[in-house]
Amino acid sequence: MYYDELSVGDSASFEKTITETDVYSFAGIIGDFNPAHVNQRYAEGTKFGRRIAHGMLSGSLFSTVFGTKLPGEGAIYLSQSLTFLAPVFLGDTVKATVTVTEKRDKGRVAFDCQATNQDGVVVVQGEAVLLPPRRPQA
Repeated sequence: MYYDELSVGDSASFEKTITETDVYSFAGIIGDFNPAHVNQRYAEGTKFGRRIAHGMLSGSLFSTVFGTKLPGEGAIYLSQSLTFLAPVFLGDTVKATVTVTEKRDKGRVAFDCQATNQDGVVVVQGEAVLLPPRRPQA
């Protein structure tokens, strides 16, 4: 969507079940092999009692929404703030939802970002600012 097509309140979501393959692949890509993510025996001794997914794995689902749905192809990420509110366990289904909150100057758009698990618990909350594509000049 182009900047001029976006309106405050526009919203889109992406949902994904977090698998063991996702966690190991993400760990390999970013190099974060914290045993809380990849070692069951270690994780059993933590306050969570089992392995948790990387917080940024859930946070990265917002990028999926931005790049494929709202605003979609051609959007450029400018900033993202995230607060991690609850753990995401392997097997959880995370729904990342973004909502336009403000159209700013210089073609920038602010979005509320919220990710929930299958029980409706908010696991990640934040705000993003993007530069959606502008309509080509004739």
